[in-house]
Order: sequence, then structure tokens, then C-alpha cells
Amino acid sequence: MSDTSRRPRRPAKPYRRPQKDPVRILAFDALRAVDERDAYANLVLPPLLRKAREKGDFDARDAALATELVYGTLRRQGTYDAIIAACVDRPLREVDPPVLDVLGLGAHQLLGTRIPSHAAVSATVELARVVLGDGRAKFVNAVLRKVAQSDLDGWLEKVAPPYDDDPEDHLAVVHSHPRWVVSALWDSLGGGRAGIEDLLEADNERPEVTLVARPGRATTEELLGEEAALPGRWSPYAVRLTEGGEPGAVTAVREGRAGVQDEGSQLVALALADAPLDGPDEKWLDACAGPGGKAALLAALAAERGAFLLASEKQPHRAGLVARALDGNPGPYQVIAADGTRPPWRPGSFDRVLVDVPCTGLGALRRRPEARWRRRPEDLDGFAPLQRGLLRTALESVRVGGVVGYATCSPHLAETRAVVDDLLKQFPDTELIDARPLLPGVGALGDGPDVQLWPHLHGTDAMYLALIRRTA
Repeated sequence: MSDTSRRPRRPAKPYRRPQKDPVRILAFDALRAVDERDAYANLVLPPLLRKAREKGDFDARDAALATELVYGTLRRQGTYDAIIAACVDRPLREVDPPVLDVLGLGAHQLLGTRIPSHAAVSATVELARVVLGDGRAKFVNAVLRKVAQSDLDGWLEKVAPPYDDDPEDHLAVVHSHPRWVVSALWDSLGGGRAGIEDLLEADNERPEVTLVARPGRATTEELLGEEAALPGRWSPYAVRLTEGGEPGAVTAVREGRAGVQDEGSQLVALALADAPLDGPDEKWLDACAGPGGKAALLAALAAERGAFLLASEKQPHRAGLVARALDGNPGPYQVIAADGTRPPWRPGSFDRVLVDVPCTGLGALRRRPEARWRRRPEDLDGFAPLQRGLLRTALESVRVGGVVGYATCSPHLAETRAVVDDLLKQFPDTELIDARPLLPGVGALGDGPDVQLWPHLHGTDAMYLALIRRTA
């Protein structure tokens, strides 16, 4: 007789149909899209929320909770994976990804929100019944009951390596970043432990939505009339929406007279536009213009001076986004689809050139938390030739006396100073301009002449900017 046959018989439980929870189901669907399709949460989530609102399933509180569940789970994925791994009897790679998504949602509710433990467990188990089935729901229940036995600090004491033994591994687990990213950010930032911890914590904070009032088309005064709107910290064209403000509800944004743009990106465009020139100031180029945020601001600034902007983007569909962003600009401009490393324009054609190169995006981890789990160190090798090729073309495209702005949304030294230093050697008739005076009022800009912005110091994405003048 088997062991199970000796167990006392219990009356069968009545069947209970799983209860659907639209908030958690939507959050689960978003996480699956991020995992299965390599989608970005900031692109996947808005249409899901909009559809739910149209169906009448959601109110503002539901949307806020769904957003917190998705972004919180993605930001803290590394930490939660370490905790979940301590609660299961197999390697995480052997747990089905949909199950891990449900467990991550449950872990975030238990350890990262104020939802009571019993409610977090029961709601997540109910979600598992709906999307995974009864069998795996039992597994989810068992794991989450173990997770619920301690708070986040208690778990970190158990699963994070001691700082003194391995500082980078400790910070990676505590602050939920891959170890190689921690190492790269620390090298770029310099300094001691406090600085890197502040940066990693800032990466895990939900950023405010920042708008830009495009000159000649909208004003900050108009945008400040919106509910819960505050002036930007640094850019004269920036307005911050606090308390989860919805950009699509802003009339100027719907009409294209204003846009959503991080203040760091605004500062890059403003610094290039204000850099001192020798000679005329009539022709500007944005050589990597997609999706169009910086190009729209540059076009508006150029229009105020009677200058012409050429916005070039290699991918035709992204060139279409640039054209949409610039539509209605009062001054002369043109949008083309062209490869910035093999341009159709003649050398020396422009007075100002912006080249905002493709990169790993490590400077925007607040906005795209899933990027930290997708990127690999070897990605740097893939971007390096393109970044150097684009800066080379930019330096060839600017006239003598003109200025090139090299920008990237990454603080990784391999994508910032290493690229600039290499090209300065190849173009000896160039010089770096001190960019710091062109960002008035912005402190903590380092020794210059280039500028690195930081989320924890400036409240912006970690944008990098070097300004280079052709001297001969």
C-alpha cells in the first residue's frame, strides 16, 4: 500500500471558479509582453491601460496600481529573483517564465508595497489560478508564503553577499542591477560608496514626467496651468508633471506644440544651440534625429534665429516620427531618411551639428528598467564602431568654426569619453569647448570640459555631452 493511501480521507472541497482581477491580469500581460516580445513597458503599458479604461474596467486608482506593479516588478527583478531563488528547490532557469512573472508580482506586493501580506498572497495566487492553472497556483502559494516570512531588509541580509567580501555583487543584489552595470556606473561616477548607492537608488525611483514647451509654439506658463505642474529644475522650457500627470491630457501636447522630453535631453539641445560660433549661424543638422524630441526643440530654436534645420534619421519609420514631431514648426526645416555614416550632404555644410548616437541606454534605466536585464557587456562592442562612425561624419559635416555636439544617453566611459578621445586624435584640427557654462545654474558638473548628468544629482537621465569645435 502506498504512503498516500494511508493518509486520512478528507471531504472534497467544492469547486471555486477563479476570480478575475483586471488590475493584476493587465500587469501580468504587460510583463509577458516585455519578456516574450522584448517590448518596453513604457510602450506596452499605455495602450493596455487605455483599452481597460475604455471598457470601463479601470479607474485612476486601478491604473496607478497596475503601473506600480509593472514598473516595480521590473525595477526590482534582480532582488526579487534572488529572494525567490532562496524559496524554491530548483534553479530559477527551470521555472517557467510566466510563473516567474507571477512570483515577481507577488514578491513586489509583499516587499515593495503597503499591500497587507495576506491580501498580496491571496490576490497573487488567484491570479495564478486564472493565468497558470490550479497546479502551478499551488506552487506560487507555497513560494509566496515563504517570501512573506520576512520583510525586504530581512531578506537582503540573507541573500546579498557581504559588502566587504564583494562590494559590486552586494550592490547588484541590494539595488537590483546586473553586476557589470554596477561596475560600469561606479567607474563612470568615481568616488566612494555613497555616490554609487545614491545613483542606483535613483535608478529605482519612478521618474516624473517632464514636458518641453517648444519655443514659438507653446509657453511654460501655459503648461504650468495644468494640474500638479511645476517648473523644471534647469531648462527654461521644462515643466514637470507630478502625482502621475497624464501628458496626453495636455492640450499643447496633443497639438504637438509641446512634448514629453527629459530635462537632460533639453539641456543637451540648448547647450549646442548656445555654443559660441565663429562665423554665420544659418544651417543646423540633427544627424540622428529619431524619434524627434531633440530635433523638435532644435527646430524651434533655429526658427527663432532664422536658421534652417536638417533632421536626418536612418530608419524610415523613425524619420516619420521626426516629421510628426516637427510638423507645425514655424521655421524652415527638412526631414530625410539617410544613413548618418554615409550622408547625402556635402562636407562642411553646417554650422551646428548634433549627433545623439545609439547606445546601451544605461542612462535611462529609470524609464526603461527592463533594459538593465537585456543589455550585455558585449553590446558595447556592437555600438562602438557606429558611435565612432557617426561622430566622424559629424566632424566632417561641420564647417571650420562650427560646433558638433556628441551626446548619448549612457554614462558608460566606453560610450562617452573613449569615443570622443579617439575622434579628437583622428581630427587634430578640433578642440573641446567647455560645456558647463552653457548649462547655467546646473551644479555638480565635474571638471569639464564635457558634461555628464546624473539622476541622483540633477534629476535627469544620465545624458552625456561633449562640444567640439572645428578649428581648421
